[in-house]
Amino acid sequence: MSRIGKAPIPIPEKVNVTLSGLAVTVKGPKGELQRTLPDGVAVSQQENTLVVTPSNGSRRSRERHGLCRTLVANMVEGVSQGFTRKLEIIGVGYRAQVQGRKLVVTAGYSHPVEVNPPEGVSFTVEGTTQVIVSGANKELVGNEAAKIRAIRPPEPYKGKGIKYAGERILRKAGKTGKK
Repeated sequence: MSRIGKAPIPIPEKVNVTLSGLAVTVKGPKGELQRTLPDGVAVSQQENTLVVTPSNGSRRSRERHGLCRTLVANMVEGVSQGFTRKLEIIGVGYRAQVQGRKLVVTAGYSHPVEVNPPEGVSFTVEGTTQVIVSGANKELVGNEAAKIRAIRPPEPYKGKGIKYAGERILRKAGKTGKK
């Protein structure tokens, strides 16, 4: 049995969980998330905790046990606290700004790049070089942060580009001159 899957998921006070078969709906102050879990697992609510168990002893259900527990735990955490990813923009003239809901990134191209967020994700900019992606769905927040980083990934010689906060960029030595 999965060590991660065995742990019960505590439900905070302001969060409401609805179970109907394999469909799990979680409502909270930050929004509402819904997910249909795969076959082989069962979710049950016991007072203020959720418990995910494999529905049978097959290999497939044991494989999915920990995954499904983590997915449900992320849903509960997302609607109660939310998730954020921070990005840093490094380079002369590289900057970002929010116009309405969309993010406009100037990253050395001949044109600014516009990123429209999906429903449930928001962008904020601190200064002009710190971008914060936030929302209730961990998967959407991570995907949007990866899309922004992909606009101009950090390069290894000068470190210019868009990187996650705290990410280490392996630097390379440049060319040496002729003697």
